[in-house]
Parts: sequence; C-alpha cells; structure tokens
Amino acid sequence: MASIKQRSDGTWRARYRDDAGKEHARHFTLKRDAQRWLDEIAAAVVTGQYVDPKAGRITWDEWTARWMERQSWAAGTYEAATVAVKSVPWRESAIAGIKSSHIQAWVAGESKRGLAPSTIKTRLNYIQMSFRAAVADKLIVASPALGVKAPRGRKAEAAMRIMTADEVLAMLDAAGDFRGFVEVCVFAGLRLGEAAGLQLRDVNFLGRSLTVARQVQGATIKTARIVPPKYESERTVYVPDELMASLAAHVKRQQVTDQDEQLFVTPLGRLWNRNNAAEEWRRIRAATGLSDGVTLHTLRHTFASNLIAQGCDVVTVQRALGHSTPSITLNVYSHLWPSAEDRTRSATASFMTQIRNSADSVRIETEKPQVRGSR
Repeated sequence: MASIKQRSDGTWRARYRDDAGKEHARHFTLKRDAQRWLDEIAAAVVTGQYVDPKAGRITWDEWTARWMERQSWAAGTYEAATVAVKSVPWRESAIAGIKSSHIQAWVAGESKRGLAPSTIKTRLNYIQMSFRAAVADKLIVASPALGVKAPRGRKAEAAMRIMTADEVLAMLDAAGDFRGFVEVCVFAGLRLGEAAGLQLRDVNFLGRSLTVARQVQGATIKTARIVPPKYESERTVYVPDELMASLAAHVKRQQVTDQDEQLFVTPLGRLWNRNNAAEEWRRIRAATGLSDGVTLHTLRHTFASNLIAQGCDVVTVQRALGHSTPSITLNVYSHLWPSAEDRTRSATASFMTQIRNSADSVRIETEKPQVRGSR
C-alpha cells in the first residue's frame, strides 16, 4: 500500500508498507518527486530488487560474523576468511555505506604494505563473497566489490621456481632426518600438510603408492591438528621403487611400527606444522645456498614440472597433485606444457624428416649401377 499526502508546511509525504507490514516514508518538495520515488520502489518490488533501506545499517563486523557462522568451511578456510574480513578499515561502518572506492583503496593499501598479489587476491575474494551474500539476503542492492581488481602478479613462467637435479641432490644431502619428508614433497608432489599427515598405513610398499587421506593443519604446535585433506585432494599417488626403498629405510630407522603412527614427526615427537617445517626448510636452504624464493612448495612445483616434461597429460598431473579440476592445473602449470606452436613445429619436422628419408631411399634405388648380363 502506498500513498502521497501534502503536509501543512507544503511538503509532500510519500509512504508505503513493505511485505512485512513495516512503514517507510520520505518527504519531498514537489509531488512529482514523491511519485517518482514510489514508482521506483514499486519497480524494485516487481523486479525482485527491493531492499529495506534500513537493512544495510548493519555493520561490516556484524554482518561478516553472521555470514561466516552459516558456512560449512574447513577450519583452514574459516581462518583465512577471518583474516580477510578483519583486514579492512571499514569494520565498524554500515555495509550500505561502503563504496567501491573504499575497497579499491584497501587493495592499494595492502599492496603498498608489501603483501603478495596472490594474498591480496585471496582476501579480496572473501570480501567479494561476503558482499554477494549481503545482496542475496536483501541487505544491499548491489555489491560495491563488483569490478574491484587485485593487483596483477608476475606471470607463472616468471614467478614459478623449478629446482634443478643438482639442487635437489644437494637439498637431500643436507636434509638429515627431514629427508623423508622432503622426498614425499619432491617425488610425490605432496603439500606440506599432506606430508605431515602421512601415517604408516598410507604407505603401500607392495603397490608402490602413497594415499593422501589426511593433512596437518595449523601453524603452531598448539594449533596443529589432523584433519581431512583439502576438498577433492584425497588421492593415491603412484611412486617409484627408489622412493619406496627410502621410506622403508626411514620406517626402520625411526622404528615406526603402528599403522596409526605418523610417518614423520619432529625430534620431540610432535606433528610437523607450517612454522616448524618452514624453520627446518630454512636450515636446509642455508646449508645448500638456495635462494629465499625456494620454499617447500617449490618441491611440489618441481614434481609437477617433471611429470609434464615426461609427457604426462593434464588429467594425470591433476590427479597426482590432487587438484579438483583440470582447469586449476592448467591455470598454474600451462606454461610448462609445449605450446601449439611447439607441437606444430615438431609434428611438421617429423613429417619433413619422413619425406626426406623416403626421397633418399628412392634416389639410392635409381642411382644404383645397372649390372649387364654376360654374353
């Protein structure tokens, strides 16, 4: 129900009731402006875009807390989202008052602080998700984060570091008791948490395979815990005899006998986590003279690079790495596969070689001396 009525002071009062029966009103100098406002409200209702003007008064902190409570995220995802939504400067502002320029300025500020473009992109993704949810819940008409872009990162071919065979050898020599952990990262492509989560039951010595069925999540001894692997990352990785032999020696040396026992633990018997594993890796890196850009995750890139170099297709690499879709694998490693130009050039070269060999055979046949019969 809507109406327009002139007040004693000459202004026009336009009012309407929403579906919940709540009354909304505004005052205008001209009647036509009041009518235009009601028409806009009516059009928004018809098109499903109507939003209660007061709904957007909820603050960013209040809204994101409510939004995150109803997500069925893994603990790591929840932690990353929490860091993202609390990194913004508008936490006490009403979400209806947050503008696109505010978000773009936040992106620029994060970049100036030295955060990696990939980190800013991840945080922006959570910000955009929360605004989309606010639109879906009819708190705001449109997302101010729509169209906001994170800073561009370096191209994959320039940013990705692949270790050489000599570097891998030097790293393994310097690894000491951490060698088995490093080997499953570089020769099986396991993530840090997946390697830390391996148990004796996950090693199939006869089948020459490793099963990724869990991971260690958390950055400290206090927060580290065993949880299921990342979404669609549970998998079986087929590995060579040499890795099986090395793991068998590790199991014997460390006296790992219980099937539920962790394959790799710290010297104090604790779970490896992001912090203490990174600290051990820095020791190895210093001993071998590797640059700071070489991280434990570089071992996973090196594993993927070798699969591609040996001619493995996208799906094979995807499954070995535990990516949920082939597109993720291509987004990260497409530059390592031969390009269409390379394949065309190689195929044509093979064809030309085949023709040249045929031509040489024909020429040899025609140039053979004719043997005349004796009289």
